[in-house]
Amino acid sequence: MLKKKRKFFYLFVLPGFLGIVVFVLLPFGDVVRRSFTTAVTGQFNGIQNYRTVFENQAFLLAVKNTLNFTLVCIPLLVFSGFVAALLLNTLQNKRWIKSIYLFPLAMPTATIVLVWKMFFYRQGFLNLLLTRIGQQTGLWEQVCLDYLGTPAAFWVLVGSYIWKNMGYTVVLWLAGLMGIPKGLLEAARVDGAGKWKSLWYIVLPNLKGSLYTIVILSFLNSFKIYREAYLTAGAYPDQSIYLMQHLFNNWFVNLELDKMAAAAVLTGGILLAAILGLQRLWDHNEM
Repeated sequence: MLKKKRKFFYLFVLPGFLGIVVFVLLPFGDVVRRSFTTAVTGQFNGIQNYRTVFENQAFLLAVKNTLNFTLVCIPLLVFSGFVAALLLNTLQNKRWIKSIYLFPLAMPTATIVLVWKMFFYRQGFLNLLLTRIGQQTGLWEQVCLDYLGTPAAFWVLVGSYIWKNMGYTVVLWLAGLMGIPKGLLEAARVDGAGKWKSLWYIVLPNLKGSLYTIVILSFLNSFKIYREAYLTAGAYPDQSIYLMQHLFNNWFVNLELDKMAAAAVLTGGILLAAILGLQRLWDHNEM
């Protein structure tokens, strides 16, 4: 019986594992090899590509902006999603509200970008609204700010990321909340615990698994915001939203494949280290 279970286990796991090897591990291994060679001749040149990357000002700027974006977005997304899930958990009919939250995930990226452009460009809806308010109150005159061409573009991108990814965050938090035994909460109320104590001592400890999953998914999705940034402001946007993906795209267009390979290896190593660090932190808290 055990051998039969193992047979079916390998039968289902093997295709997925082969797909990962063929389409992920082998191509990444080739990228690692190319990171130590020249782009044109393919000759081995040691760590020269890595030195060139670290001396590149565009790379340093992209790393800084990507880290800033990740450190700002993930706490905001996790916290706002948790608050929204707590509020929704008190409602009776949550299904249609969850569908509304998931709707941005189903929208094409080009449509989202078009909406943001209409709202934030120089003659966009936001400036028209602010101008109308200023005219009615007499506090200011016409507003013609170019949000996408100034450092404010960073916060536009942050808002776009949170708006689009809020749906799955809320759903995962709700799944965790509904998985908490109601008997625990009822016993806490009988013992005189208020809402805040129940939240701190019962709800939050039982949501550690959901928190880990949400943080990992949010971290990975923060590296997929390039489409919005590129379609909104082009290949060379304001410095505040010049991300790693912009750099990779520009190097690819210029056929600077050696620098691109070295930067990809560094990025992959950082992502792997971050995920392993989060996993170790999670395992330590579980002990």
